[in-house]
Amino acid sequence: MLDIKPLRYFLALAETRNFHRAAERLHMSQPPLSRRIAALEREVGTPLFARGGRQVTLTPAGAAFHAEAVAILAALQRAQALARATAAGSSGRLRIGFTMCAAHSVVPGWVRAMRAAWPQVALELREIVSDELPDRLAAGEIDLAVMFDQRARAGLARRLVLSEPMCVALPRSHPRARARRLRITDLRDDLFAMTAQDAGSRLHAEVLDFCRRHGFEPKVSFEVRLQQTMLGLVNDAHCVALVPDSMRRVAMQDIVFKRLDDAPAVDLYLAWSEGNRNPCLPGFFSACAIPA
Repeated sequence: MLDIKPLRYFLALAETRNFHRAAERLHMSQPPLSRRIAALEREVGTPLFARGGRQVTLTPAGAAFHAEAVAILAALQRAQALARATAAGSSGRLRIGFTMCAAHSVVPGWVRAMRAAWPQVALELREIVSDELPDRLAAGEIDLAVMFDQRARAGLARRLVLSEPMCVALPRSHPRARARRLRITDLRDDLFAMTAQDAGSRLHAEVLDFCRRHGFEPKVSFEVRLQQTMLGLVNDAHCVALVPDSMRRVAMQDIVFKRLDDAPAVDLYLAWSEGNRNPCLPGFFSACAIPA
């Protein structure tokens, strides 16, 4: 494998066409330069320069070698710059896992902020059910997670990033679809679609507790893992569902979203592993104004 220094000697001589001037540019004397060029030609296996008087010119083989030498040194410079940028966090990759409602609340703003502040950082976005996110963080599969409130877990740091009320999603054909506001007791006879307990245990518990505080047990017809699936059931199976208010941004022609009196709030947290050394993390916290 060729040493990089002989390539620099070769390019200096190719550009100056004179051993003396090339040696001056390289801050060395002429005899060592002549020996280095001769050694390079022996290693390549063919003369690279035609020597005549004070001037030297590239042979056809030397001209071909010159193009590749320029490309090699340019690639090396790019690699060095990329390594420095990655170490500084201005380049690299950041993997963010999130539950669906975050895609309609906090995540878009973070993406815009990161593109503006760190355009060379590649964002990898993955929609994952909330209760799986802590394990994905612990396994190092993602760098950041946006999830519903859960019990504190050793090794994970977290920050509250959003607290929003729940609202009710109704089929447009529902008798209460034109009401300005609803009470949860207005839905005691309806069939509910809910987040499955193993997908979003906090959201599941909030809906059950809210109904029970108002004196009834919801008639749960479907339990699903994804909010999009839940809205599809509201649309097609004529169920009702309690969802975070940010889900209003999902446009579905035959669904209406209504405010609920005394609606419970759901909290979204940003979480990360305290042992994560991804250099892009500090830049994310800074760009998105999140205390680390």
